[in-house]
Amino acid sequence: MKITFCGAAGEVTGSQHLIECGKLRILLDCGLFQGRRSESRTKNQHFLHKPGMLDAVILSHAHIDHCGNLPSLVGEGYKGPIFCTAATADIAAVMLDDSARIQEEDAAHLNKRREKGEPRIEPLYTHKEVAQVERQLEGVPYDEWRQIFPELRIRFREAGHILGSASVELEFQELGEIRRVVFTGDLGRRGMPLLRDPTLVNGCDVLITESTYGNRVHPPPDDIKDDLVRLIRKAASQQSRIVIPAFSLGRTQQLVYFLNELTNSKQIPQIPVFVDSPLSSRITKVFREHPDVFDDEVQHTLKTDRDPFDFPGLTYITRAEESMALNHRKGPMLIIAASGMCESGRVLHHLKHSIENPANTVAIMGFQAEHTLGRRIRDKQPFVRIYDREYSLRANVEVLEGLSAHADVNDLRWWYEHMAQTTGIGQAFLVHGEPDSLQGLSQVLKDFCDEDPIIPERGKVYEV
Repeated sequence: MKITFCGAAGEVTGSQHLIECGKLRILLDCGLFQGRRSESRTKNQHFLHKPGMLDAVILSHAHIDHCGNLPSLVGEGYKGPIFCTAATADIAAVMLDDSARIQEEDAAHLNKRREKGEPRIEPLYTHKEVAQVERQLEGVPYDEWRQIFPELRIRFREAGHILGSASVELEFQELGEIRRVVFTGDLGRRGMPLLRDPTLVNGCDVLITESTYGNRVHPPPDDIKDDLVRLIRKAASQQSRIVIPAFSLGRTQQLVYFLNELTNSKQIPQIPVFVDSPLSSRITKVFREHPDVFDDEVQHTLKTDRDPFDFPGLTYITRAEESMALNHRKGPMLIIAASGMCESGRVLHHLKHSIENPANTVAIMGFQAEHTLGRRIRDKQPFVRIYDREYSLRANVEVLEGLSAHADVNDLRWWYEHMAQTTGIGQAFLVHGEPDSLQGLSQVLKDFCDEDPIIPERGKVYEV
C-alpha cells in the first residue's frame, strides 16, 4: 500500500490524500488550498496525481478545504463515484455552486485590472463542472459497511464536526489479508450544540488524522452563550454594532441556535440580528432537511420549538441592496456574515464600515489561517487592508473560541485511546495542522501507536 499526501500536509487547507492498494487508486477528499492568491491558484490547478486514473473519491465532509476542488478534478477527467454521507452530498452541492460563483467573479474582477497584453485569467472551474460533481456524488448512510469494490469496503462514522461530517473506515483486501485504514477527516468535539458527539472507532493499521488544535484545549461551548449575552447587552446600552465573521456552514447555524435559546429564555435584550449571507440561508435550509442527525438536545427542543433557526428579531438577508442598507442603519445590531476568515464576501463591507469605531465589536470565532484578514484582526494589528485601503482597527476585538468545530487535544486523546485499547494503531500520519499543532499532537499520539507518528510533506510518498 502506498499513500501520497497531496494536500493539507504541513498546512491546514487543501485536504487530499491518495491511497494506492493493488490496482485501486482511492482519493480521500479533494479540497481547495486557501491563502495567498498566486500560491493557492498554482496548487489548485496542478494535481500531484492523474485524476482520470482514480477509481473512487471518498469525501469526509463539505467544507471547501475538503471538497472545494472536486470540480477541477472532474474537469481533469475524473468520472467515478464520490462517496459521502447524504447530508454531505446536499451541502457540497450548495458549497460548490457558491464556490464556482466566487471563481467566476474573481476572474472577472482580475481581468478588469490586467495590464494590456497580459493573458486573461480563467476561473478555476465553473458551474458546468459543479453540475457534473453533483451527478457523481453518492450518499452512503452512517454506520453501514458499503462494498465499493471487491477489494475494498468503507464505512462512515459520525465525526461531529459539521452536518454530515464523517470519519472513514476503509478495509482493503491485500494479498489475502485485510489492511485497515482510518481517516478522521476533521474530527469534532464532544458536547457541541446541534451535532452528535464523534463516534469512537476501533484501531487500524494506518491512521490519517487531522491536528488543527493538536496542542490546544478549547473552553466549554457554553462560554459562548455567556459571551453573547455580555456583548449583546453592551451593544444595546451603547447603541453599537457587533460584527461576527462566521463560516456559512456550521458556525452560523450554531450561533443562531444559541441566540434562539437566549431569546426564548429572555436572557438578552431584543436587538436586530441579521444573517447576511445568501449561502448561509441556503445551508440553513439543508440543516432543516436533516433533523435526524441532530443531537438529543435539539431533538428535545424540536418538540416545543418548530424551528430552532428562527426567532423574533432575526432576519436572513439575501439581496445585495438589503445588505448595503445595514451599513447606514442606526442603532444596535448584530450582523453575522461570511466569510469566516474575512477573505471575501459581505463581511468585508461590514468590517469596512465598523472597525474604526471603538464602540463596535468584531467577534472572531474559530481558526484563522495565516495570511488572512481574519488572522490579522484576531492578532489586533493596528491597521488592516480591506479592498486595497488601509483602515485603523479601533473596534473592540473579541476572540471567542468556544464554538470551534475541531477536536482539541483532549478530544483527540480520548479518540486515540479507544483505538489503542481495541485493536491498536499501527502507523499514524498527522495532517491538516500548523507546525506547533502537528508537533504537539505527535507527542500525544506516539503513546498510542506501534510506530512513531509521521508528519508528511506535500507530495511525499510512503509505503506502509
